[in-house]
Amino acid sequence: MDEPAGGIASEFREVPDILLRQAKSASRPLAELVARLRHKPPQVVVTCARGSSAHAATFGKYLIERHIGVPVAAASPSIATVYRRPLQLRDQLFIAVSQSGRSDDLIEMTSAARAAGALTLAVVNDEHSPLAAASDIVLPMAAGPERSVAATKTFVSSLAALLRLAAAWADESDLAAAIERLPQRLAAAGDLDWRAALDALAHATSLVTIGRGPTLAIAREAALKLKETCDLHAEPFSSAEFRHGPIALVAPSYPILMFMPTDAAAAGMRALAADLQQKGARVFATGQPKDLPTLPPDHPDTDAVCLIQSFYALLVEIAARRGIDADRPRHLQKVTRTR
Repeated sequence: MDEPAGGIASEFREVPDILLRQAKSASRPLAELVARLRHKPPQVVVTCARGSSAHAATFGKYLIERHIGVPVAAASPSIATVYRRPLQLRDQLFIAVSQSGRSDDLIEMTSAARAAGALTLAVVNDEHSPLAAASDIVLPMAAGPERSVAATKTFVSSLAALLRLAAAWADESDLAAAIERLPQRLAAAGDLDWRAALDALAHATSLVTIGRGPTLAIAREAALKLKETCDLHAEPFSSAEFRHGPIALVAPSYPILMFMPTDAAAAGMRALAADLQQKGARVFATGQPKDLPTLPPDHPDTDAVCLIQSFYALLVEIAARRGIDADRPRHLQKVTRTR
């Protein structure tokens, strides 16, 4: 796919090399983390993140619940920053995910969790950030400087870091092997041609993205990126949740972007896609060679990561078609600090 020059257009292409670096830098902290988790297994995992990192945390929730069987909940940082209420987190695992590691609410929530006795993990790109300093263990994204305001390579590298955690904690050799193959597959995924959806999405005023299981986080990230870089309203849903009310949005030619999983959730997604097409929606589903081609399935969890890489290549084309500089979204800055 021919792409305009710019931060996003080049940065997401760096991901394969990033993952090779990450494999080395994450080895020692990951071994320490897994040893501590096995010595004192948590009964619950709590995540804390904002923006794209929150979608990465959603991916982590799926991985941990699916492969470990431990429930995962998202923390509300305002409990620490506004309401000053300590949580009962002794001996539990607390995971903060952040590109910059400099948002005050994440730092304060992590510090509060650590003070409450939680084992705190920072999945962060800046290993010298305040968030890293506030955490017991740092799992590096290893993405290097990210120039574009909208996160791409740090999002994918955070997914990879969480994949490594799940594979090591669950001692799943199949997933570990798939992670080793992921850099090469991501390079190939970025070259897939998704321009069959370009005209419909570039001229849309609103659309829906849908996923389930490992692709729910991908649908959420895609919707955020369409808002951030294309000035295009997009809302993400799980395929199950979409039937509980939002399906009323569907009208003739209404665009719907479906990120199809390659695991047991696929059957329900295919049934929904067929239903939406009967209702007249313009459905673009991954895995359809004429619309959104994908790589041959390898492992459901790493297959999902490949989908966002293909989407990023389409994203820069949508922004260009809409006359928007994807690297300078209005009202946004690279580091957002909230309390």
